[in-house]
Amino acid sequence: MKRIHLVILAIAFLSLAFNVPKKHYYISFKTASEFQDFLNHKTERYPLLSAHRGGPMPGFPENAIETFENATTYQPVIIEFDVALSKDSALVIMHDDKLDRTSTGTGLVSSYMYSELQKLNLKDDDGKVTNFKIPTLEQVLTWGKNKVLFTIDLKRGVPYQKIISAVRKTKSETNSIIITYNANQAAEVHQLAPDLMISATVKSKEDLDRLNKMGVPNDKIVAFVGVAEPDKSLYELLRSKGISAILGTMGNLDRSAKANPNKMVYRQLVANGADILSTDDVALAGQQLDQYRKEKQMNFKNLKLK
Repeated sequence: MKRIHLVILAIAFLSLAFNVPKKHYYISFKTASEFQDFLNHKTERYPLLSAHRGGPMPGFPENAIETFENATTYQPVIIEFDVALSKDSALVIMHDDKLDRTSTGTGLVSSYMYSELQKLNLKDDDGKVTNFKIPTLEQVLTWGKNKVLFTIDLKRGVPYQKIISAVRKTKSETNSIIITYNANQAAEVHQLAPDLMISATVKSKEDLDRLNKMGVPNDKIVAFVGVAEPDKSLYELLRSKGISAILGTMGNLDRSAKANPNKMVYRQLVANGADILSTDDVALAGQQLDQYRKEKQMNFKNLKLK
């Protein structure tokens, strides 16, 4: 009988051990100015990861709040996500024009009313159906307060003004960056919301000059430098202007890092000058960033572990 009791206790102990709540790495800024000072290199450097499409993994589909929360168990993160419009103009989080790949729906997102979209479930990258639902922009912004930073991507046809209104409504100026793809879009966003941070493509001095000539100041720019590592001179130029640089590793750089883990690809990319790595591999990239930060004795007062 004693042996049975011991076995039961051992099973109970193991059950508790495997159900220990995960720790979450949350990042927050008290004010929009504090947030912008960090991006403008006015505070101590602390490189970050941007979880591309929120950091999907097996069981966690892209662009789902549950996936965003899971990403915070690996790193303090920037969450990159995509906004689309439903038939009745609701702002919903979805990358593709069509629902087929990432949900139980079929056809165009824009052909569904918001109430219809809520009946669908999201699928992970392996096609497995989850219990997770398509969130709205407002739901995502509300969830993310004092937890993550955001880079907000828009699908074609989504007005910037609607995104800005949602940012205002949820008071998300302290953690939101709006993604643009050309100088005209960047200028439009800056005219609509001069106080907000903008992600703009900057692959050369000429790109930055064009943005400046169109009225976009350096202190509102976060530079996306592409998906291939740029010359170090570009990083030096951006840093001299107080501009953070995002390097997209999704694609070739992620594949190279996974194939050659001993080369510490992500660590080297940050050491070379990237401030933010936009990646599809939050786990591996996070391990290498942790090592780099430890080597450089980097601390971050805005980081909270919960």
